[in-house]
Amino acid sequence: MTKSSGNRELVVVTGASTGMGAATAREMARRGFHVLAGVRRESDGKALLAVGTEPVILDITRRDHIAALVQRIDGDPQGRALRALINNAGLPMAGPVEMIPLDEWRRLFEVNVFGHVALTQALLPALVRSNGRIVNISSLNGKVSMAGYGAYASSKFALEAVSDALRNELAPHGVQVVVVEPGGVKTEMAGLGLATLSRLSAGMTPEQTARYGALTQAIPSHVAAFTEAGVTSDTAARTIAKAATARRPRARYTIGAMTTFLIRASRFLPDRMTTSDLRKHYPDRTGLVPAARHA
Repeated sequence: MTKSSGNRELVVVTGASTGMGAATAREMARRGFHVLAGVRRESDGKALLAVGTEPVILDITRRDHIAALVQRIDGDPQGRALRALINNAGLPMAGPVEMIPLDEWRRLFEVNVFGHVALTQALLPALVRSNGRIVNISSLNGKVSMAGYGAYASSKFALEAVSDALRNELAPHGVQVVVVEPGGVKTEMAGLGLATLSRLSAGMTPEQTARYGALTQAIPSHVAAFTEAGVTSDTAARTIAKAATARRPRARYTIGAMTTFLIRASRFLPDRMTTSDLRKHYPDRTGLVPAARHA
């Protein structure tokens, strides 16, 4: 599948309301595909109408939404094939493993893992018919898990495992499975994860504050620095589009030089070396984190 082979064939992009998802929907439309852009609300889809995409209401945890999407694809009025499914939808989350309630863990996995599996299962018949492609958006945290990111990293590690299994299962049937691993991307998603952290921190017991107080102060500073050093959504979208359209795609694509370095380094360096970047954001003896020190 090449960049010039779109011919208005169908591509599904989930989580297209904002950020990387919206940018990817625009980029795939620019490359000649008819994009079914999954959004949670009708208002989210209005901005996409002007760039050649078709917004569809899609919560990947809802069976009725998935069934409606399958019906839309199978009944396409022009008989267009489904060339790619880009599983981009996801929830962020930050906080110590002990502090995150099990219901929050379940909600995270319901979106970041089970929702993708459900949608992939439903669209596989169409993808097999078209020799299409699945692009799963993982993360740097799908390869490197640091303190305070355990829940989110666990969901992305799981998505990596699902992707590897699917790649081997579907290769004989002409469906390629590609993983994209972004690091810092300048979107609002990071802020959503910090909102959970703030709520959890407010409910810590004195004992938990003693254990995790410094960590919960370090995470926002670490996230802000990593995001600021990251790439734009449009830059990330070009890599995702490449993963979706390259004739001979790699099994994995990384986004951002720091992401590439950290993933490669994690194979050879001790754990304390690959997670040392977080330590720089712990408060000093005055109790100030790096951002506050230079305010």
